[in-house]
Amino acid sequence: MDQIESNPTIPVRALQEQLQKDYQVGFSIHKVFRAKSTAKKLVQGDYKKQYDVLRDYILELQSTNPETTVKLEFDSEPNLSATSRRFKRMTNFNCSWVDSNNGIYPLAYAIVETENTDSWKWFLECIADDLDLHANSNFTFISDRQKGLQTAISQLFPCAEHRFCLRHIHDNMRKTWRTNEYKEHLWNCATATTVPEFNHRMHQFSSYDVEAYNWLKQIPPQHWARSHFTGRAVSDMLLNNLCEVFNSKLIEGRDKPLISCLEYIREYMMKRICNVIKVQKKCVGPLTLSATKIMEKNVNWASQYTVRWNGSDKYQVQGPWQDQHVVDMVERVCSCRKWELTGLPCKHVIAVLNDKADNGEEVGELHTYAHRVHWLETWKAAYVYKVEPIKGRAMWPISECPIKITPPIHKNQPGRPKKKRRHSAEEKSQKKGDNVASGSGSQSNIASRSGKLTRKFIQVTCSKCKIKGHNARTCKGQGGK
Repeated sequence: MDQIESNPTIPVRALQEQLQKDYQVGFSIHKVFRAKSTAKKLVQGDYKKQYDVLRDYILELQSTNPETTVKLEFDSEPNLSATSRRFKRMTNFNCSWVDSNNGIYPLAYAIVETENTDSWKWFLECIADDLDLHANSNFTFISDRQKGLQTAISQLFPCAEHRFCLRHIHDNMRKTWRTNEYKEHLWNCATATTVPEFNHRMHQFSSYDVEAYNWLKQIPPQHWARSHFTGRAVSDMLLNNLCEVFNSKLIEGRDKPLISCLEYIREYMMKRICNVIKVQKKCVGPLTLSATKIMEKNVNWASQYTVRWNGSDKYQVQGPWQDQHVVDMVERVCSCRKWELTGLPCKHVIAVLNDKADNGEEVGELHTYAHRVHWLETWKAAYVYKVEPIKGRAMWPISECPIKITPPIHKNQPGRPKKKRRHSAEEKSQKKGDNVASGSGSQSNIASRSGKLTRKFIQVTCSKCKIKGHNARTCKGQGGK
């Protein structure tokens, strides 16, 4: 019991060796496996018994967290007069928002039957009811290109902006075009902030490979290119990494019984909010940590630009590499669109503010030109609401509903069930050591993730003449013998 409670994922073979060492008695591997399964039921709870107290758990959640929305749906048995009902099969859904510091803000999670259009519609309808969202609400989704989710979003929120994760687009592209040059062209097209720049980079991509260009052109650019994004999201995010990180934190809880899985998610959310609050207390503001780093870079770049005033509210800002844009201080826009997309003053805007200050004009504090979403006080206000702790199972209120909920009828598929997510082609190649850093990297960086040391793509240095590109045996100088 103690071993399973402290380390639930301990391998059966390691547990067998530990028991034989502690008790000096031989145990078969099958007996240890059955003992581990029994201990996990006692520690984490039995699957069937947790369905019996599911309504009690809901009452406890609603009593300790009054503003929590809990919805439960189940299927009836064919016999309508029966007093027993069966819950749908388990698939985990979650929805996370991006906070002011570009961090994870978990919003909602659910256990559904399967990942399809109907399940996504039900999940999104629950979020819409809880947040009072309407079909014409202006907000932004970012996800992978899952067909069920795309259909659900287009049906429920036709006015919403839906972005596709660029990493998933590259994974699909990599199935046919595998070299890194395609990734660079894709990234260059996606990061262009203006339409002319986007068209120029797409033309470069078509010159490199017409077939790949035609494949990418089939995806509407408003879903993946910054040049076609609206500014209402106050974010130029291209990747869905936050949800991927959140999913990775929940891997250990997915194998647990229903209530134990839900409690694992709730406790993680409670722990994360506390960690964010600790970081907030160390911040001095007035902007968040991520916004401060971006502003510091823009301030350093702004010193390389010259400003020319047109006599009204517009300024012409010119810098290196033929970088020239127009800034309108009244409309608070720049022709590079970064101020509009991110809500943070770009280097061109900061150059204008520096020029106005040099001419004796009052410009105020720099953070006042940033959107309020990047302010430290806004970040703190988002974490005012806490996830309240709950009492032990013995102190939960008892539900008076006579209908019992039983586990779903599930037929085990042949073979060992998969627990790890499917890795993309790029992640697989990284594991094999294909994408190893070259140049002056250390041996720790050269080693692949599989633990194998490789010399592929490594530029060696001669120990005799200290010149890169050859070793001492092939040296044409004094060391070559």
